[in-house]
Amino acid sequence: MRAEAVAYGPDAAALVESGADTLVGGKRLRARFCHAGWRSVARQRDRAAAEHDALWDVCAALEIFQSAALVHDDIIDNSDTRRGRPAAHRALEASHRDAGWTGDAAAFGRSSAILLGDLLVAWSDDLFEDAVDSLPHAGTVRREYARMRRDVTVGQFLDIAEESAWSVNATESHVERALRVVSLKSARYSIEQPLVLGAAVAEADAEQLRALRRFGHPVGMAFQLRDDVLGVFGDAAVTGKPAGDDLREGKRTVLVALTRQTLDNSARNLFDEMLGDPELTPEQIGFLQATIAESGALDRVESMIDDYAKEADRALSGARLDNAAVGDLRDLARAATVRAA
Repeated sequence: MRAEAVAYGPDAAALVESGADTLVGGKRLRARFCHAGWRSVARQRDRAAAEHDALWDVCAALEIFQSAALVHDDIIDNSDTRRGRPAAHRALEASHRDAGWTGDAAAFGRSSAILLGDLLVAWSDDLFEDAVDSLPHAGTVRREYARMRRDVTVGQFLDIAEESAWSVNATESHVERALRVVSLKSARYSIEQPLVLGAAVAEADAEQLRALRRFGHPVGMAFQLRDDVLGVFGDAAVTGKPAGDDLREGKRTVLVALTRQTLDNSARNLFDEMLGDPELTPEQIGFLQATIAESGALDRVESMIDDYAKEADRALSGARLDNAAVGDLRDLARAATVRAA
């Protein structure tokens, strides 16, 4: 793509470089679970099964698609940083300003980042299609990839919808609604579907796919709940995002839903008034953090994370999967749910 972009001129080449920049850093979680899904099936059938280019290309396609999702997500959330660096739209805004171009630099940054996200999706599709084209079971792999993309897109919409819809729905329903977002936007997308994709590349049977889904979904739920905790209480030096960023963005997470259930009307109204204010001071962030912790919501979410992790571990017991790969899956589950970033 870099070679093609040169023919389009320096501005196009700069956009391509911006896309490459989005792939720097990160946990490579989706690729790691995809590889683990493949290994758990392929090595169960043949201990000497060799990793092939199609597997690695599917893993890479997942990571490129994730970069596209993050570029768009940061525009939606108006986030300034990603992985300790300027978010893509902010970096493109700065390039406009540094070049001395005319017009609104912020508008240019947002518009360019939307197109950059679309370009990353196209790269992901190109790589994925080339990878699976030669597989005899390509249709199965394509269906799982398509399902993943639908789930995360709908989940992202429900996430932003909840920031507006919460006010017309009963407080008692907020936890269920938040968990639906967690399932679609993160559990299936980040863990379950990458696992299943890797297994599908290895020609898993229905029983193996069911075991991996039963493992992957609760791991994904725990992964996102941990992310929600870090979005409120995480150390900015470790997470790469400002402390309390989810509070400024007004994220209607399970943590928030559980907190609101415990507050009286006066305290709840104050909490709602502050949540989502982009100008929250460190002192106000501290107040909201204390409210969440003192309500017991933090302890309840930690308990939910532990329960999901145990459910996932049970799903692997007796599963017809490679024993060594099962150990890797358990290690990955711990890495996804017990973390500081």
